[in-house]
Amino acid sequence: MPDAVLTQGAAQEQGAARGQAAGQPTLIRHGRLEADTWRRFEPSGDAATPPDDGDWLVPLSTWLEAKDTLRARRHPVGILFGPDDDPRELAEDGKFDVDGVALIAVDFPVYTDGRGYSIAQVLRTRLGWRGELRAVGDVMIDTIHYQARCGFDSFLLKPGHDPQLGLQAFQLFTAHYQKTYPKPAAA
Repeated sequence: MPDAVLTQGAAQEQGAARGQAAGQPTLIRHGRLEADTWRRFEPSGDAATPPDDGDWLVPLSTWLEAKDTLRARRHPVGILFGPDDDPRELAEDGKFDVDGVALIAVDFPVYTDGRGYSIAQVLRTRLGWRGELRAVGDVMIDTIHYQARCGFDSFLLKPGHDPQLGLQAFQLFTAHYQKTYPKPAAA
């Protein structure tokens, strides 16, 4: 396995080093806490795509370069968007072929970076993505309510944030002034 690949075990060790209990679920998915099994793949000289063993997030650039190969796999992949990525690149002839895509994750490098909200809106409204849309990176309990309003339905909380408080954050606001994206049905 390439050195640039972060395994689930390494992610748990990093969380424990930051004071987070090992094995504590920090993924809020469809209103429930779950363990995050997804790993980020970074292409390296000896590996252009991850192994076909499930639960890999590949950067948009990897998806665009190897989508035919990735679609032919037994295990679908997730596509990871960085803040500079353009979701319209997924469209072929004006449509997004979702075959081979298990979920889409959008990275928030810092919580003040609002580009991920725009990416979510484009994915949901213009490209018709109805699958899981996950917020990753600097995802705090203060922001997940707003991210949900833009179409996110799963949230990988930043280490150090209490997942129980994250669940409660969805109940903080009872009135909204802006439009929202209809929530996709739970899988």
